Amino acid sequence: MSADAAEREPAPRRMRARVSGRVQGVGFRWWTLRQAQSLGLTGWVMNHPDERSVELLAEGDSRALDLLERALHQGPPGAWVDSVETSREAPSGEFSRFTISRG
Repeated sequence: MSADAAEREPAPRRMRARVSGRVQGVGFRWWTLRQAQSLGLTGWVMNHPDERSVELLAEGDSRALDLLERALHQGPPGAWVDSVETSREAPSGEFSRFTISRG
């Protein structure tokens, strides 16, 4: 691979997100699982104990993370998203797939 090609390929990243609103009891975790898998991301999603938010950690292509972040603002039918808080950091590479975590 040339140096130019390496510069154009996005580096893998890690995104932590907390989505608040009506996001529990509406299939948000399953919807997020499908979104992340379709984008080739790894990591997990789980309900937060506060019963009004969902947390996730996703790793992969930075462009795929951007797409997931945008989608999180909408969510599945029946969800009402009040806020999406995200942060990015270097990936750990510890995940082999995206899963639903039970906490």
